[in-house]
Amino acid sequence: QVQLVESGGGLVQPGGSLRLSCAASGFTLAYRAIGWFRQAPGKEREGVSCISSSDGSTYYGDSVKGRFTISRDNTKNTVYLQMNRLKPQDTAVYYCTVGGSSCIGGWEYWGQGTQVTVSS
Repeated sequence: QVQLVESGGGLVQPGGSLRLSCAASGFTLAYRAIGWFRQAPGKEREGVSCISSSDGSTYYGDSVKGRFTISRDNTKNTVYLQMNRLKPQDTAVYYCTVGGSSCIGGWEYWGQGTQVTVSS
């Protein structure tokens, strides 16, 4: 049974940092691409970042480039999203998802999400 569990969200002040985790079970994360998406109230879901399994390539949305870093620990079957210099507009529910071996889409399973709130 495939399961993705996000954690690490919370309330942080502007300029602060958080590290989100996506723990996977039911499949070997090393062989799959993992994506992070977010959705703020009243807004469409937005792609944040992705890490492929084929060559470890990473991708970032324009709004988070230079501030967020995605990484994976295959020994723990977990993907991380390090978020630095957070802004109020980063406030959203963050979801991780699993696809094929690359970041072209075909997202198959989703986690339940973790809330990130950036506010003073």
